[in-house]
Amino acid sequence: LDDALNSLATLDPQQGRIVELRFFAGLTIEETAEVIGISPATVKRDWNTAKAWLYRELSRSEQS
Repeated sequence: LDDALNSLATLDPQQGRIVELRFFAGLTIEETAEVIGISPATVKRDWNTAKAWLYRELSRSEQS
């Protein structure tokens, strides 16, 4: 998981930060948007994209 999160943060630092704030800090969409300074809609979109990307990466690692 750590390797996948690091890869995500390298590809898209904003998505990496959103995952940290939502998953590890437990912030809501609105709280995350406020911390980062973006709209809640952008947080939702990036959060969904990041979850899908991480799922794919973790599925690949399990197959290897």
